[in-house]
Amino acid sequence: MAVTKIKPIKSTLSKALDYIQNPDKTDEKMLVSSFGCSYETADIEFEYTLSQALQKGNNLAFHLIQSFEPGEVDYENAHEIGRQLADAVTKGQHEYVLTTHIDKGHVHNHIIFCAVNFVDHHKYNSNKRSYYGIRNMSDKLCRENGLSVVIPGKGSKGKSYAEYQAEKTGTSWKGKLKIAVDALIPQVSSFEELLQRLQAAGYEIKPGKYVSCRAPGQERFTRLKTLGADYTEEAIRERISGKRARTAKAPRADRGGVNLLIDIENSIKAAQSKGYEQWAKIHNLKQAAKTMNFLTEHKIEQYADLVSRIEEVAAESEQAADALKNVEKRLADMAVLIKNVSTYQKTKPVYDAYRKVKNKERYRAGQERAIILHEAAARSLKAAGVSKLPNLAALQSEYEALQAQKEALYSDYGKLKKKVREYDVIKQNIDSILQAEKQLERGKETERG
Repeated sequence: MAVTKIKPIKSTLSKALDYIQNPDKTDEKMLVSSFGCSYETADIEFEYTLSQALQKGNNLAFHLIQSFEPGEVDYENAHEIGRQLADAVTKGQHEYVLTTHIDKGHVHNHIIFCAVNFVDHHKYNSNKRSYYGIRNMSDKLCRENGLSVVIPGKGSKGKSYAEYQAEKTGTSWKGKLKIAVDALIPQVSSFEELLQRLQAAGYEIKPGKYVSCRAPGQERFTRLKTLGADYTEEAIRERISGKRARTAKAPRADRGGVNLLIDIENSIKAAQSKGYEQWAKIHNLKQAAKTMNFLTEHKIEQYADLVSRIEEVAAESEQAADALKNVEKRLADMAVLIKNVSTYQKTKPVYDAYRKVKNKERYRAGQERAIILHEAAARSLKAAGVSKLPNLAALQSEYEALQAQKEALYSDYGKLKKKVREYDVIKQNIDSILQAEKQLERGKETERG
């Protein structure tokens, strides 16, 4: 059950980095790794990147914590999952330090990444949407590794993105009022009684041409008619009398393409609403027709042909995904190379002077950061097997070409994913139709028997 939290670091960056690298917590730093920097000099390298920021801001870095259920994952796997999460969040463009703490009852990862990326020096935009993206990515990685995932609303302080979206509507004044009205309609015999019950629930009622309600703490009244077509006075009266069912909205995806058939027999909505049941029947007829048209258009005559086509499309999608991953890895490696070459070149004059000066201790004291940056860049280039300094402009041109290739691959991959989903819907629909035909045939045989 991985839990993720993220918070900005506005000061004491070095202290935060020291804390997460504590040898007592990280198995003597065996569970410490980094990207785009050396963890020993991360604070200085972060500050150098921050100094090139194109946008103002107080955030120096972001501190991401990923906690796991006690006893569910070993240290090495936890660290690897943390690395994958850090790579997904930073996209190969932000320096980060990753550590895994094992000193408590539960294993947990700490990821501190620079607030500014070292590719184009833009700041990381941390908001609710980005947090839920991190949360969803962490959940995905946990599922892939056979770990449990936080169940929304069960012991988690955080919320999934779906929860957040529901909350946006559900806890708004309009959302609350709609819920209250929907809950009361089956319980009352008149519109006037509904208003009385709303008043008893704490709502202030303002009569008039358009009836309005105001909840405790709400600044302005909300007209019922602004809640939608099912909430005008006339519509509510009709709903109370049973002359009108609440409009059932068709799924958005129903506006185009092929969609899944609805299991009307086991649908709660269909059992509760005749209107919905009727809509579902019409929907199924349309989707069955679209399904058959799809098979005709793609010249699929046999079930085995459909299965074979699905396997082909899935294989193409996997190949595209692998190609995309390879390009993303090359981009990340090249981004780090460009950063190190640039840093090496910019700090070389200071380092050359340092090597020539007689009083090295005094000179270093005045130019320590530049010297440390140069030495760190030199170590990284050596570790990468770079013996001769490459042309920076040529590297940047290659990076841009790779970026364009990545965008093209991403587009192709998106189309293939869509095709995979489409074929999956087609197969599920065919399976449903065949199952229904089998049941119908069994029913006829029973009648004949």
